[in-house]
Amino acid sequence: MFWQENPSEQDCEVTTEVVDILFDLDCKRLPVDHAHALASAILEALPWFGDEADAGVHSIHVAGSQNGWERPTHGTESHLILSRRTKLAIRLRRERVHDLILGLRGRTLDVAGCPLTLGAAKPRPLSKETTLLARYVVSLDGEDEEAFLTRMARELHHLNIGVRKALCGKTTTLAIPGGGLQTRSLLLAELSPAESIRLQVTGLGPYRNMGCGLFIPHKGIDAVRK
Repeated sequence: MFWQENPSEQDCEVTTEVVDILFDLDCKRLPVDHAHALASAILEALPWFGDEADAGVHSIHVAGSQNGWERPTHGTESHLILSRRTKLAIRLRRERVHDLILGLRGRTLDVAGCPLTLGAAKPRPLSKETTLLARYVVSLDGEDEEAFLTRMARELHHLNIGVRKALCGKTTTLAIPGGGLQTRSLLLAELSPAESIRLQVTGLGPYRNMGCGLFIPHKGIDAVRK
C-alpha cells in the first residue's frame, strides 16, 4: 500500500477522445471467468477491433449478492446470473463508435456456449472521479504485492501520473488457452481529474480486450482501507 496525505495541486485539463459504449444485453447467464471467451467472440465479430490500441472490453460484473443469490466462486464452470439492467461496456476512440455499434447491435455472440445478444448502445464519457479501480491488472510471475505496487508506480510515472494513495487488492487468475493469466486489483485515489482521464484512456498493462488494466470510478479509498 502506498499512502501520501498531501496530494499535489490538481489541474482540470481533460480529454475525451475515448469513451465507453454501453450495450443493452439479452443474456441469461455467463461464466464468472468469461474474459477470454468474451474477447474472442467480439474479435470474431469485429476483426478490426484487435488493431485498436486504445480499445478495451470491460468484464461483465454483477452485484456480489442479490435477492438471496450469492456470487459463485471465480472460474469458467460457475456462472453469473444476469439481469435486464446488466450492460456490456466497451472502451474505444470516438471515431470508431459508429463502426462498433453498427457491427454489434442486434448480433448474438457465443460466449463459452452462452448466447449473448447485444441491443441498443450509447456512448458514455469517461469519468472525472479522482478514485479509480481496475479489477484486473496483469501481475508478473512470482511478483509479490510490494513488487507489483513498485512496478505500477513506475509505469504511472511514465504517464505523468503521481501515486498518492494506492491499494493492491486480491489476486485473480483469468483463464486463457494453455494456462492462466495472473492479475491483481488496483485502487488509486487522489488523482487529479486530468490524471484520472489520462489513466482511463491509456490503461495499465496488456490484455485490455480481456478487461485488464481498465480503470473505472470507485466509491472511495477510505472505506476500502477500513
